[in-house]
Amino acid sequence: MRKSERLSEILDQVGRQGTVDVAALAAALGVSGATIRRDLQALSRNQLLVRTHGGAVSNEAGDEKPTRVKAAMRQLEKRSIGRAGAALVADGAVVGMTGGTTALELSRALAQRRGITVVTNAINIASELVGHAGIRLVLIGGIARSTYELVGPAAEAMLAKYHLDIAFIGVDGLTPEEGCTTYDEMEAQTDLAFLRRARRSVVIADSSKIGRVTFARISLLSGVTDIITDRGAHPDQLAALRRTGVHVTTV
Repeated sequence: MRKSERLSEILDQVGRQGTVDVAALAAALGVSGATIRRDLQALSRNQLLVRTHGGAVSNEAGDEKPTRVKAAMRQLEKRSIGRAGAALVADGAVVGMTGGTTALELSRALAQRRGITVVTNAINIASELVGHAGIRLVLIGGIARSTYELVGPAAEAMLAKYHLDIAFIGVDGLTPEEGCTTYDEMEAQTDLAFLRRARRSVVIADSSKIGRVTFARISLLSGVTDIITDRGAHPDQLAALRRTGVHVTTV
């Protein structure tokens, strides 16, 4: 296992359990305790967790993980999801894209394409794509969140002027009953605006989001055409999502 994969797995465990210890991590990942201690120290220096005697704990203040933590988790899965999403984008398409770490991987997969228009409300995605000759970039304005997304009535009013061939949204929770959910009510409304302006609407979410419900509903699954996730999702959860009529792809 490469170091980047090991660090991602450590963060995944901290995210799930809230705390980890050196001995258990060393056994699970097949490395020495000294290696794990160096890994924890590196993550602590980057404020991705809090180092403790014998292990580490999550540095989350609330339910929503900081963007810098999300970006370091499930990197391989998010990269695969991003590439699968990019494969759905036809030449000449107008692509809507909300923020999130999986959407950032999608933007990287699209960066070398030509003749595509990207409409996004995410500052970091715009930064990733600006300057690429083949991409026409439209940045939607609004109130800035810590997730680098610009949300609110101004964003929705600007979106109302555009027609999207395909829109990609990230979510924090995804279930057959409650559909797509996120932590912030204003963000949920802006995400919904993206879905409503698109002919094809795609949820890009790693498997940790499936089966979870968070504070604000974005949309029921009747408002979504596709879901792209990774193979870590339980088959029963995937089957339940498919029964709603949405097309589910695993990568």
